[in-house]
Amino acid sequence: MTERDQYMIELQDVSKHFGQFHALRTTSLTVRKGEFLTLLGPSGSGKSTLLNLISGAYSASSGKILLNGADITNAPPRKREIGMVFQNYALMPHMTAYDNVAYPLKIRGVPRSEIRARVMDALRRVGLAGFEHRKPKQLSGGQQQRVGIARCIVYSPSIIMMDEPLGALDKNMREQMQDEIKTLHREIGTTFIYVTHDQEEALNMSDRICLMNNGGIEQLGTPDDLYFRPVNEFAARFIGESNLITGRAQEGGALRTESGYSLALPASEKLVPGKDYQVMLRPERIRVLAPGQQAVPASASGQVSSVSFIGSMTTLGIRLPEGPELKLKTTSLPSGSRLQIGDAVALRWESEDFVVLHDA
Repeated sequence: MTERDQYMIELQDVSKHFGQFHALRTTSLTVRKGEFLTLLGPSGSGKSTLLNLISGAYSASSGKILLNGADITNAPPRKREIGMVFQNYALMPHMTAYDNVAYPLKIRGVPRSEIRARVMDALRRVGLAGFEHRKPKQLSGGQQQRVGIARCIVYSPSIIMMDEPLGALDKNMREQMQDEIKTLHREIGTTFIYVTHDQEEALNMSDRICLMNNGGIEQLGTPDDLYFRPVNEFAARFIGESNLITGRAQEGGALRTESGYSLALPASEKLVPGKDYQVMLRPERIRVLAPGQQAVPASASGQVSSVSFIGSMTTLGIRLPEGPELKLKTTSLPSGSRLQIGDAVALRWESEDFVVLHDA
């Protein structure tokens, strides 16, 4: 098997413009068979445009799109056999859950003897066995979305594409549906392309994430890649929380900030002395030293400037006397044991915790 045989989707120099507006700049992307790829980015980043180009809802302004090696650039949507799940469910209100799921089989001419078994299997897979006679108005939002997913998987499409399918659900239901979609992906092994602007959703569900901005790809990689090794400031800011610090490289590999604070950076980073760089330090990589840890050399000392209690975690703002103001995250303690604004603290981090950001 060649490397190309492993791809379900290939985009070769594909672009899309509407008049003078470039919704998608020239882009190349491959999606592996059986992969769960998430298109992540803010509104207007091009992620839904890319999805619509693959589905055939939009025609490409330039470039080529291959599905399992076949050129589908000019093929109509019905010839692509791609399943779609939408945020608004797109269910037919006068039909039962059973009939909604059966509909794509009926229009494809599947024998009636097969339809019932396939519909009931699809409903079982999404946890709706026993709900087949209910109409959409008799189902919760999460149940309606499960019907939409069952309708998509029932005819075994080559790819399942989901356009912000959980956006209308509350937080607890979104988290439950994330787990169910991940389980479904493992069970059926179909290629999934998923669109969201929710970074936690993308990190939780994906094999790889395609981070988009201004009609182009900023970074493509595993969730670990994007969180721990962002390539530029946009990626560092969009994925998780971050402390971004700028300074000038010194002999020996340290970075000196404008305020004169010196930061030791990873030895693996080959910085050019005299050149300006931006580095990232994740808030959870900073530790507060307890009084009993004074034997451990502190990286910095400062004063608590803000406290945000958010349940299991507390976010602290720390003002350094000579250097940037930092955010750190720590496991929450009861209010009587929690640091307060004005408290003096000693901080510790490792030089390897810094990531040097470069242009994408």
